[in-house]
Amino acid sequence: MSLTFSLLDAAQTALRLPYSALVDELTRLLQDPAVQVPMRMVQPLAGGGSLFLMPAMDNRVAMTKLITFTPANANTGRATIQGDVLVFDVASGERRLVLDGPTVTARRTAAVSLLAAQRLAPNTQGPLLIVGAGVQGKAHLEAFAEGLGVSEVVIASRSASSAQALVKHARSLGLQARVVQDAGAAMSECPLIVTCTPANGVVLRGLPRADGFISAVGAFTPRMVELDPELCRHIAAQGSVFVDTADAGHEAGDLLQACLDVSLFATLADVVVRNIERPAGPVLFKSCGWAGWDLAAARTSLGY
Repeated sequence: MSLTFSLLDAAQTALRLPYSALVDELTRLLQDPAVQVPMRMVQPLAGGGSLFLMPAMDNRVAMTKLITFTPANANTGRATIQGDVLVFDVASGERRLVLDGPTVTARRTAAVSLLAAQRLAPNTQGPLLIVGAGVQGKAHLEAFAEGLGVSEVVIASRSASSAQALVKHARSLGLQARVVQDAGAAMSECPLIVTCTPANGVVLRGLPRADGFISAVGAFTPRMVELDPELCRHIAAQGSVFVDTADAGHEAGDLLQACLDVSLFATLADVVVRNIERPAGPVLFKSCGWAGWDLAAARTSLGY
C-alpha cells in the first residue's frame, strides 16, 4: 500500500511548520544518533548565484533540499532563495512530501535562532533589533514574538520600503515597531539582535550590551560578513560565542574575518546535549545553515 504524497506550496508548508513544534523537533534531532548529514554541495553559478544540494536522513526519513541562492534578486521582486525540499520514506523509498524550499529555509533558520536565544540569551525581554527586513527578518520577527513573547521590535534596513513593510507586519501582530537608521546605535537599547542581510558588507558595528544576544544568520561563506570584526572579538573576549554546527569552522565569515579560532566555540548540539548553562556576558550565536535543520523541518511536517 502506497503512502500518501503531498506537494505543498509556501502557505501550506508554513502551516506544517509552527515555530514551537520546530524548536521541539530541532531539540530532538540534536539528540538523535540516527541522524546523518553529508556535506552539502554548493555549485557557483554564472552571475554570482549558487546551487545548493543538501541531503540528510535518519532511520525513517530521507530528504534533499535543492535550492538556488541569487543575491542579485534582492530588491527586484524576485526571491533570492528558490527551490524545493523533497522528502522520502526510508523503508519504502516512496516520496512523502515536496515542501517549498524558501519557506523551509526561512522558518527553520528562525527556529534555530529562537532555540539558541531560549537557551543562551542573558535577557529575552527585548526589544528585538532586526537588521535586514527581508524574508529572514520577517521569519525571525514572528519566531521571537511567538517563542519569547517579544513585544517591541526595532528594524534597520538599507531598503526604507522593506523596513516600513516589516513595521506594518509587526504592528499587525500586535507588536510595537519602529525603524532606525543606525543599527549600531540601537544596540544600547536592544538586548536581542538578529542580523539577516545578504552579508555583502558589515551592517553592525559597535559594542553590545553586557546582556546582549546576537544571532548572525546572513553569512555562510568565508567571504561573507555582517558583523564588524572588532564586535566579534569583543564578545569572544568578554562573553561567549556559539556556532550552529562544526561546519562553521570553514563557513562562518564573520568569525573567520575576525581571525577567531572557530573550532574553540561550542555548537548548538553541545548546548542541548550537554545542557550548557546560560552564560554571563554578551553572547554571539553564528548560524551558517545545515541540512539537519531541514531534516527537522521535514520531520515536523510529517508529524513525527
